[in-house]
Amino acid sequence: MATKKLAAKKTVAGKAVANSGTTTKQPILVGILTGSPNDLPTVVKVRDTLTELGIASEIVVASAHRTPDKVTAYIERAHREGVQVLIGCAGMAAHLAGVIAGHTRLPVIGLPLSGGVVSGLDALLSTVQMPPGVPVATVAVDGSKNAAMLAARILALKYPAINQALENAASKERARYEQNADDALAKLSGH
Repeated sequence: MATKKLAAKKTVAGKAVANSGTTTKQPILVGILTGSPNDLPTVVKVRDTLTELGIASEIVVASAHRTPDKVTAYIERAHREGVQVLIGCAGMAAHLAGVIAGHTRLPVIGLPLSGGVVSGLDALLSTVQMPPGVPVATVAVDGSKNAAMLAARILALKYPAINQALENAASKERARYEQNADDALAKLSGH
């Protein structure tokens, strides 16, 4: 049954179609690296948003400090396999996005994560303060949805279907704000 659902779903790149009841894997367009397995509850929200937009992604736990070789090996694999945007998610010292940006020319988005004694401010500053020539686009602390949406906007320059998915998502979001206050309250309270 799950195979049929996947088969029926049209994908962004148009490559995940089913033949004879089997599915062909959609190419991964966004690589999401996180420095710690502890951060996965926040990081999974990036993948979930990308999935809602029809964009295939993958999450890899790789630390800039504890497993730097794993980070560089993933970046090399991402290049070979056609990943087009990388997202580095890390808290505290938050060097992951910068390390990624130092090893690739692909667009890199930094997602600073909360935690530590200053609740993510250190991660934000570490992610946003990059040296000239090593850019990292940075979203808000724990800004999972915006990291995914920024990746989608970058991809939309090349993929018209992603552009359409973004427009559909924006229209849906606008509709939430076009309702009157009584209707919104009724939905919030479950009536």
